[in-house]
Parts: sequence; C-alpha cells; structure tokens
Amino acid sequence: MTQDEAIVRRAPLFTALDDASAASLRATMDTVRLPKGATLFSEGDEGHHLYVIIEGKLKLGTSSGDGRENLLSILGPGEMFGELSLFDAGPRTATATAVTDVRLLSLGHDQVIPWVTQHPQVALDLLERLAQRLRRTNEVVGDLVFSDVPGRVAKALIDLGERFGKETDEGLYVHHDLTQEELAQLVGASRETVNKALADFASRNWIRLDGRAVLIIDVDRLNKRGR
Repeated sequence: MTQDEAIVRRAPLFTALDDASAASLRATMDTVRLPKGATLFSEGDEGHHLYVIIEGKLKLGTSSGDGRENLLSILGPGEMFGELSLFDAGPRTATATAVTDVRLLSLGHDQVIPWVTQHPQVALDLLERLAQRLRRTNEVVGDLVFSDVPGRVAKALIDLGERFGKETDEGLYVHHDLTQEELAQLVGASRETVNKALADFASRNWIRLDGRAVLIIDVDRLNKRGR
C-alpha cells in the first residue's frame, strides 16, 4: 500500500470498505490541487462534492456581516469534509481555503450515494463523523462561554499537537502553519489577547514559539491549563 493509499484509508468514507472496494472507489475520484491561499469553495455556494485531503492543510471558516472571520477547523491529511451536503442539500456552511499547498481527492455526491446504499457501514461511518462534528461544535460553544482566552489557546495548541505534532528530544514540535491572526480566529479572540497568552506560556517554559510552529515543552501543564 502506497503512502497516499494509507492516508485515504483513514477517511470515514473508506474505513468500512475492503481493499478491493476501496481501490475501486478511489479510482472514481478526481485529484484537485490548490496553491496556498486559494479558495476551494465559499460559504453559500452549492455543494456537490466531498473531499479527502492527501497532502497539506486546509481551513474551514465563516465570516460575519461586518467582515469578522471565525475559523471552525484546520484539516490535514486523511481528513474528509464536504459530506454534510450528502444529507442536507443546502448551501455550503463554510469557506474552504488552502493554508498550504494542498492536494485533495474529490468525489461527486451522485457517485457517493450508490456506495452508501451498497455498503451500509459506510453510511454509519459518515453519520458517526457528523455526530463527532456536532459534539465538537457543542464543545467549542461551551469553551467560548466558560473558558478564558488562555485556556482556549492552550486547548487549541494541544489539539493541533495531537493531530500535527511530531515528538522530538525537546518536546512536541507542532508545525501548524497558522498566522497569529488565524490562531486568534480559531479560538475566538483578538490577536493581542492570544499573543499575550502565548507569551505567558513561553515565559513559563511550557512552549517555545517558532514562526508558524510551536514546540510544546510541557504538555501536561498546557493540557491542565486547557481544561
């Protein structure tokens, strides 16, 4: 199995399929490449495809009427998005933008439905994915109400570390590729407040900042601050 195939098999659409079925479905998907900063689709667009990320990072975000932006999530290899419109034909609920150069696989919904009907477990896996998203949304709302900004920043760093971090001799190195403004949008706070929290964590030697990356030196302390 190639590295690309191994990444694809992690997506909820594929986990319930045997190797032959997964290869057959993979063969029907189109490759999409996006340069850094490019928009795949915008909030309000009609949605006809779901996507699986093979390489790079992509962000999903929304905008308010006065131009403020909020990041809903950062996605990386093996993660799937766009499947909501399989069950609801409404417009896209977020804008998808490439954080880095991105390579994706695209599948039209008219191609997905036969697989869902022929493989009931696929439908269950997709519904589980949607349930996880709803649970995550509820958690984010709770954090905005009950957690302070430093707590939300700590929790975001731990989450990014679990998904994108690599263990080193010094700690967990997380190349998240986010600007400080994007990190602020992710936790629902101003850039100044987030920068203050990051500086405080660094002064305590919990983290070390490195451009669009961070070295988490004390995971336990940071994790406790994010609770």
